[in-house]
Parts: sequence; structure tokens; C-alpha cells
Amino acid sequence: MKYYSLKNKLHKVNFKEALFNGLAPDRGLYFPKEISELNKSFISGLRNYDKSEVSLNVISQFIGNEIDKNSLIKIIEHSIDCEFPLKKIDENISVLELFHGPTMAFKDVGARFTARCLSYFIRKGFSKKVTVLVATSGDTGAAVASGFHRVEGIDVFILYPKNKISKIQEKQISTFSDNIFPIEVEGSFDDCQKMVKDAIIDKDLAFNFNFTTANSINISRWIPQTLYYFFAFMQLSSNIKKTSFSIPSGNYGNLFSSVISKKLGLPIEHIISSNNINNPVERYFESGIYNALTSKETLSNAMDIGDPSNFKRVQTIFDSDLRKMKNMIYAFSFSDTQTKNAIKELLDNFNYISDPHGAIGYLGAKKYINDNLGSQCIFLETAHYFKFYDEIKSIINKDLKVPSQLNKILNKVKNSIQIKNYNQFKDYLNLTI
Repeated sequence: MKYYSLKNKLHKVNFKEALFNGLAPDRGLYFPKEISELNKSFISGLRNYDKSEVSLNVISQFIGNEIDKNSLIKIIEHSIDCEFPLKKIDENISVLELFHGPTMAFKDVGARFTARCLSYFIRKGFSKKVTVLVATSGDTGAAVASGFHRVEGIDVFILYPKNKISKIQEKQISTFSDNIFPIEVEGSFDDCQKMVKDAIIDKDLAFNFNFTTANSINISRWIPQTLYYFFAFMQLSSNIKKTSFSIPSGNYGNLFSSVISKKLGLPIEHIISSNNINNPVERYFESGIYNALTSKETLSNAMDIGDPSNFKRVQTIFDSDLRKMKNMIYAFSFSDTQTKNAIKELLDNFNYISDPHGAIGYLGAKKYINDNLGSQCIFLETAHYFKFYDEIKSIINKDLKVPSQLNKILNKVKNSIQIKNYNQFKDYLNLTI
């Protein structure tokens, strides 16, 4: 498998090089040169396979022969070592829970896969010490800190926006040490992401650091996320031949993975981009002109992104043809008030507790079903509701049990440093040499 830069199709690399580079030298995202549809009998017979077998079939073409089969199976099994249950909400809407991993968020799979792939190549002598840079709006940082902690040969710097993630998310990031360096940034997620991109191509830093990123701009993040949609189809009733997915969307890595899954042959009818008020894609669909927005703070903080990096990949897969995109993708946005009402509705009507991001996914599914009567839609619940306990406790008005994965970090001491700008970030990186 070859990947090319979206800014220069002549710049081509293999999986290993794309993994370690993170971004192309021209700041372009890497994109697969070709995507081969999977065998139709495999797709129709998904229920006959286990998760590992399905995962190997789905992922193999994106890795090529660069990781031997036995090692790839071990990497995959480590990455998906949790449940991904599909639960029915009503006769048309179901929820796919993606929060049963170690940090209780959907990012666990991609973070663990990235860590193990990097570690595999380091052990093979492809690279010496690697420095991973990560910008996070919450769950990515937690998943990366957990997935990379004490992985030999890798240091990780995690940048998160001050006072713009939940207290539990901050605990999950800022209480790590050893090879994990948490950094609190006075600014937005977009500011954090720009610092990461600037550092990766900074020639002064390149002399001393071998940089990559574990954000969803890295191919190793979206590749395993394609599995979610296959896991959902494995659990669907046999009389349901196709369904749509409502995806709470921030940086659009997960939505891009769903488009790839359809390209691989899954019978996905439509894909719903469900957003909070940070909705540049919905505005693009309405006006035909894409403009980045200044991000605004909301209850669903992981989606407070005004210029989603992975949307460029989504555009590419549709040949930048807006008409083609709108034939497949719906784009909806919802306010904090609507989000709170959805959390209450899910609890009161269906006895289901949702986090704010999942609630937006539910709202997208509900609106889609209203426009497409009789259709089926699955929304993604991307994080455990307790991660947002302070944000939702007044809405649900009931005592909540602390999950064991979160209980063990609540009393740990914060261990992050604070910075205001890129120069301070650069100085801090150089201090760690």
C-alpha cells in the first residue's frame, strides 16, 4: 500500500513512512493510493467471523506486507480488547457503544494501534527514539497517554486547551509522567493542533527529534476506526440489510473512517455528520463555500473544532464534488440546550444515559429518521457519560456509580506545565533533550 500527500500526489510513501512522518513534509495529509472493495461473500457473512478475523481482513490492505501477519494479529487483538455492544433505542434507532476500553472513549482503539505499530518498527530497528506530538480536545489525549505509557523508545507530548476539557479528561491526561509530558495551553484546540503541525515541520527541531503524531491526522488512527462499522453490522439483525450512521464529529477522523468502510463494501445507506454549533461542514453544504470557523466552547467539548483536519480526506474521497458528498452525507448541528434535552429524553424515555457527544449523535439520528421514514440509523456513543459527570449531573438528577477505570485516577495529582504560545512549546521540547 502506498500513501500520497494531499498537497502533492507525486510524494508517495509506504505505511511505515506515513506512520512515522505523521504529516507529509509539505504539511499535506496522507491518503491511500487505492482502496480495494472487500469480497462480497465476506461482507454478507460478517456474522460468521469473530472480531479478530474481521479486523485482519479489513486492515490488511492498508498495512501491506510491512508487518508480518502474526505480529499484526497481536497488534489488532491488543487494540480491540474490549466490547463494542450495539443496543436498541427504538425500532429505528440503535446505539453503538465505543467506550468500553481503558480510558472509556472511542479513541482507545486508534491510540493503542498507533502505539503498538510504532513499537513494532522501533524494535525492528527502523527508528531510534520517537517523539509523539498530540493535540487534544479531551479524549484523544487520555487515550494516547494510556496507550503509550511506558512504551519503550517513545516520548509523548500532549497539548490540551486550558479550562476547555472536562475535569476527568484532564485527570486522565495530566496525571501521567515517565514518558508522557502533559502540556496545558492557553488557547483552543485549534491552537494546540497548529502548534503540533508547526513543530513537526520545524527544521530547528528536526535535528534533535524524530517527530510523529498520534492525532487522527496520522493514518494509524483512522485505519482501525473503520472496524467500528464492521462490528456494528456483525450485530445487526439478519433482516436489516443496510443502515445509516450518525457520527458525533469533531476532527472528522471517525466520519472519514465510516466513508472508507462504505468504500470497502459495507452497505451503509447514509452518513450523518452530527455537530454542535462548531459546524463549518454544515455551512459548507448550505453555501458551497468552505470557511474555517473560530471554535466556540460547548457542552460537547471534543467537537469544539472550527477547522477539522480530516475533512480534507473526506472531500478527496468524493473528488471534492459537493453534489456527490451531499448524496451520501447529511450535516446537522445542535445547540447545548438541544443536547441537554436529548440527554434527558434518552434517560426518561429509554432509560439510557448518554454523554453530550452521544446525545448529539442521537439528535442527528432522530432528525435523519424524521426525514427518511422507515430507515435504520445507528448513532455512536463515543465516551462514557461519567467522564462528563459535572456537565450532566444537573440534567439526569440521579447518583451515578464511578466506573473502575475512572475511579483510580480521581485522586491523582496534576502533572502538567502551562504554555501560551509556540515559542514556549519549542523551548520546553528542547529542555527535554
